[in-house]
Amino acid sequence: MAVRPPDKDELGALARGYGMALSDADLETYTLLVGGSFSSYDAVEELYAELAPKTSAAREATRPEDADNPLGAWYVRTDIQGADHGPLAGRTLAVKDNIEVAGVPMMNGSHTLEGFVPSRDATVVSRLLEAGASVAGKAVCEDLCFSGGSHTSVTGPVRNPWDPTRTTGGSSSGSAALVASGQVDLALGGDQGGSIRMPSAFCGIVGHKPTHGLVPYTGAFPIELTLDHLGPMTRTVADAAAMLDAIAGRDGLDPRQPAGLAPEQYAAALDGNVSGLRVGVLGQGFGWEELSEPGVDDTVRSAAGRLTELGIEVVDVDLPWHRHAMHVWNVIATDGATVQMVDGNGYGHNWAGLYDPELIAYYGRQRRQTADRWSPTVTLVALAGRWSIEQEQSRHYAMARDLAFEVRRQYDRALEDVDLLVLPTVPMVAPPIPAPDDPLEVRIARSLEMIVNCAPFDVSGHPATSVPAGLSDGLPVGMMLVGKRFADATCLRVAHAFEQLVGGFPTPPA
Repeated sequence: MAVRPPDKDELGALARGYGMALSDADLETYTLLVGGSFSSYDAVEELYAELAPKTSAAREATRPEDADNPLGAWYVRTDIQGADHGPLAGRTLAVKDNIEVAGVPMMNGSHTLEGFVPSRDATVVSRLLEAGASVAGKAVCEDLCFSGGSHTSVTGPVRNPWDPTRTTGGSSSGSAALVASGQVDLALGGDQGGSIRMPSAFCGIVGHKPTHGLVPYTGAFPIELTLDHLGPMTRTVADAAAMLDAIAGRDGLDPRQPAGLAPEQYAAALDGNVSGLRVGVLGQGFGWEELSEPGVDDTVRSAAGRLTELGIEVVDVDLPWHRHAMHVWNVIATDGATVQMVDGNGYGHNWAGLYDPELIAYYGRQRRQTADRWSPTVTLVALAGRWSIEQEQSRHYAMARDLAFEVRRQYDRALEDVDLLVLPTVPMVAPPIPAPDDPLEVRIARSLEMIVNCAPFDVSGHPATSVPAGLSDGLPVGMMLVGKRFADATCLRVAHAFEQLVGGFPTPPA
């Protein structure tokens, strides 16, 4: 479809928006030149049409009835069979609904994508199907994935299998609920501020955020390129390692991935010896004022102490930058998501990876029509980010990105003395789901209060595994194991040894 060029009046309005004062004669000239430039746009559209993925035959997908979806965790149900043979053959998989599955509706928890049907599978979906997993459906996620609570999806709240009045955490809310309740064996999650690990902690399952760049993000809806991660959510560490084996490695389409990336054999490494490793209990991860619950802190310290039974040395680590890192994440996530996810229609510009023009166009049209129906957290980010950009020219984003190198250095330096850092995944047990008529500030607080220990490692890119540490007041507590970059196998090996030590992780009451 040919691009409609602007007329002289429209071009004049654009010029004034840039602060230009063009003469009438100049406007006449620029109108002709600008119109002529769009011949290349038309040519690119024709060329792209020859190479674009063809519209996939619709895979059968149905919206479940409420009676068949008591936790509100399914967006659509499918039955897409994977390969007959493979390490995950016979295993059922839920795919977070910000990840593309060709021919299956995708909503990303938001009115802005409602009705979109992608034409390609995300790389991680293709790889898991090749490994034998079968896609049982798309799991509900939070509105544009910008919430650590499970009450912002436009399909309604996702309820915790341990207590349906409580949050599952977000934004991979449906993925956590479906795994914890035993409705699927495996799930894919996404993590920009803790969205794999936080719901895993609240629901008592295993969640692994890989090292940034280990797993290709191709085919998932982006928020901020420097923060985007995909990873496994499972009931056991062995299943998480098997999933990571399937999805890790370069796909040639995601420049987040280092050229020399060489994934380890994660499942094979699980039974390696952990005796002699050294683990640091990160002091600044405990005792967050007005957030940390004593029962959570005590449960994690007790679990960390039990690692000594495996021959692991446990020491205390002091790292003030862990608290500073949260401020760095706030600025990157606010300005970065505004430029990329909001104004950039998900993908933005200046990136040498695979784009999805169809998704960009669909979302770009919809967001202009549905912005007043965004969740409070998306609205907050868009307003704060736009003000920062217009008033401060994004200079704080630039400062925060420069500080991200220092955040990484600080964690790298701490990890020179220990093999892993240990801290609570979230500082509290799952809080109650807020009511729709609760004050706005309460609904926003229930979306963001839990991210303080997780978000820093999205900035630094270090791998982090959340495992159940025990229960507090009858609800799961998550312990996070953070390793050196690309030493994901160490996180998983210690997590697996802990799982064996405690005799497996508890499941929700029947």
